[in-house]
Amino acid sequence: MKIDPFLTQVRLGSTGRKKSVLQKLPLDLPLLSGLLLLSGMAMVVLYSASGQDVAVLIRQGLRLLLAMGVMLGVACIHPRYLYNASPILFLVGLVMLLLVLLVGKISMGAQRWLDLGLVRFQPSELTKLSTPMMLAWFLSQVAPPPSLRQFLIAGALILVPALLIARQPDLGTAILVGSSGAAVIFLSGLSWKYLLALVVLGASSLPLLWQFLHGYQRDRLLTLLNPEADPLGRGYHIIQSKIAIGSGGVGGKGWLHGTQAHLEFLPESSTDFIFAVLAEEFGLIGCLGLLAAYFIILARCLYIVVQAKDRYSRYLAGGLTLTFFVYIFVNIGMVIGILPVVGVPLPLVSYGGTATVTLLAGFGILMSIQAHQNRR
Repeated sequence: MKIDPFLTQVRLGSTGRKKSVLQKLPLDLPLLSGLLLLSGMAMVVLYSASGQDVAVLIRQGLRLLLAMGVMLGVACIHPRYLYNASPILFLVGLVMLLLVLLVGKISMGAQRWLDLGLVRFQPSELTKLSTPMMLAWFLSQVAPPPSLRQFLIAGALILVPALLIARQPDLGTAILVGSSGAAVIFLSGLSWKYLLALVVLGASSLPLLWQFLHGYQRDRLLTLLNPEADPLGRGYHIIQSKIAIGSGGVGGKGWLHGTQAHLEFLPESSTDFIFAVLAEEFGLIGCLGLLAAYFIILARCLYIVVQAKDRYSRYLAGGLTLTFFVYIFVNIGMVIGILPVVGVPLPLVSYGGTATVTLLAGFGILMSIQAHQNRR
């Protein structure tokens, strides 16, 4: 029986054993370096955004360590096992989303969590991974480009979880789930005529979708067009965010010297609007530094996509990469006022645990694809 070299024992001797184990770990060093760089920058900004609260910094550091452990664990899983588990994870995610609507806990007007006793779990986070996995599993079994029937099936696989999440309501996560599945369909070689038909259908259905939006969601869209119409109410977040970003100038006011967040003019300064804190204190130079860190990560992810040896790995890696880009684009877009506020955090920078674990689990999948592509 042939034994996987990854599972063989290392040679005796402490020095040799350390070297062998490090070489065997399925970690992509360029991608890991970019993630560590981004995480380091995030901790610096978070310390200021939280009002120099060391406890917040410690909690976020522990969450990052947990997420890194999850990333390593996922990276050790061979892509063929991810392939086999994709339909199961997708069905489990759908069942949990249905349970949320039936028995989920309500917090801040939203019903998004399942109470498991010791912890509360947000099933929509699992769906961010299970949806592109399911789409990659389905489309990898058909010859590209997908036919109209296959395209409709793929669309249904996206629409069902996205609608269940939007019903909670959680429009931001529904957008991310929808974009992750749409990215996989796009990478499968979708015909341009289907893409054009999809754009036309989406544009024509906007009046209908408007009727299904909650009142606060309509207000956010209207606020995007004219935030000054209600400067102390619906437009307050965007106006204060723009003031913070504009006052930073080129070089910024200096670390810990931002006024919008420290004087509590800027709401959600450590979560959704942390980019405004960065822009105020570090200016344009700091923003470009953050975007450079994101670029390093995205460039390495795209390299992994190109190097993938099979359709499932390529579709899945591409879907996760494009979803990460959508994360960045939506958050920065809503903070600078070109997109409505939908509650999407700045990936790996905003304070929070569940989204961080999900993101790094996705990077673990990318590392698994890169590490095991020659071990099939």
